[in-house]
Amino acid sequence: MPIMGAIMVPHPPLIVPQVGKGSEGQIAGTIAAYEEAARALAALRPETVVVASPHATIYSDYFHVSPGRSARGSFARFRAPEVKFREEYDTELVTCLEKLARKRGFPAGTAGEREPQLDHGTMVPLYFLRKYLSDFRLVRVGLSLLPLTEHYRLGMLLREAVEETGRRAVFVASGDLSHKLRAEGPYGFAPEGPVYDERVMDVCARAAFGELFDFDEDFCEKAAECGHRSFVIMAGAFDGVGVTARRLSHEDVTGVGYGVCTFRPGEADEGRRFLAAYEARETERLARTAAGEDPYVRLARASLETWVRTGKTMAVPEGLPPELLRRRAGAFVSVHKQGRLRGCIGTIGPTEPSLALEIIRNAVSAAARDPRFEPIRPEELPWLEISVDVLGEAEKISSEAELDVKRYGVIVSCGSRRGLLLPDLEGVDTVEEQVAIARQKAGIRPEERVSLQRFEVVRHR
Repeated sequence: MPIMGAIMVPHPPLIVPQVGKGSEGQIAGTIAAYEEAARALAALRPETVVVASPHATIYSDYFHVSPGRSARGSFARFRAPEVKFREEYDTELVTCLEKLARKRGFPAGTAGEREPQLDHGTMVPLYFLRKYLSDFRLVRVGLSLLPLTEHYRLGMLLREAVEETGRRAVFVASGDLSHKLRAEGPYGFAPEGPVYDERVMDVCARAAFGELFDFDEDFCEKAAECGHRSFVIMAGAFDGVGVTARRLSHEDVTGVGYGVCTFRPGEADEGRRFLAAYEARETERLARTAAGEDPYVRLARASLETWVRTGKTMAVPEGLPPELLRRRAGAFVSVHKQGRLRGCIGTIGPTEPSLALEIIRNAVSAAARDPRFEPIRPEELPWLEISVDVLGEAEKISSEAELDVKRYGVIVSCGSRRGLLLPDLEGVDTVEEQVAIARQKAGIRPEERVSLQRFEVVRHR
């Protein structure tokens, strides 16, 4: 049996009267919509409620599913300990999900429990559901820092587990929208905030789930949303199925966006295989990108692919431009996958006899030795975008006033500690941010005095 219905709901603790103590009245529209959404799910008489929550256990490269037979939680940290929950988990459905994940090599399971108590991203929806539905079991799923495509796949896997176990199941996509809608709000204002809310509410109101992939990671981060990945998991649960969506409400009165929608599946619809369509478009785009790469990037890609496939460092190939063979310079090789950094390693100055060798060595390091990431796997190679930054000579400067975040990279030094940041990076918009990140990379505290150097780069794509 497929997933019978879903709701997209926020999770502000103040919506619970014992927490809000009257202030919940300012989001009366959200409360009314929440009640309607909860009644809609309860009318389906589900045996199991699957909740995807941004506040459950989260890992960078793994989806955590809460283990055990049951869990408790309360709003004690929000000064309402009397509002509490004891929920039974659907252990059979979780076991089936883990089995399917292992079979497909998908990074999801019950390992690594860190937060056994129910989180407020789960409890707020439960507060409303429990008014209308008493007899159900819970599956609680965390998010990850993996690409949106993997969140969509998790939704597909959840539906497969539901179908295999024959459960009458519904899905709750728990998540607030932008947290940066008002200057007077608790998180301030960012221009991306209102744009995010308008876009995501439009997409969900039309059940145009394929458009959820079009939200750039940097844009989402600047908007400070917390629910997008929950919404994508829900979308995956309805892959290949027609969906009727209803937009019930969208409010912005606290500086945080609260959106409520309901979703009911219909007949199978091959035109709604959104992941397959997205990956086909990306494959075509990446093929065009690779065909247009200059000799620097082609060299980096060849080195990276040789290492990933064979574990060997390639020799300098024939036919390279003379400047790659004659020049010596520091170089950084950056690797992105589906909009997220996948590896970046470089050298401030030349360490090899030629720039070609510098790029070859650093491409291998970006693939296999960036401590922030697992080594790149062969199946990831078609999805990688690579750039090469060749560094000019660093010059000492006396103050941050001589920096330009778009034109110059920066090196900050304090004793033997040095931190470098390249210029013109997504999400780094000010000199202050640039210097702060370079300090952080070097382990230099904000109050410590530093010397500054700047450098220019030639970026190859």
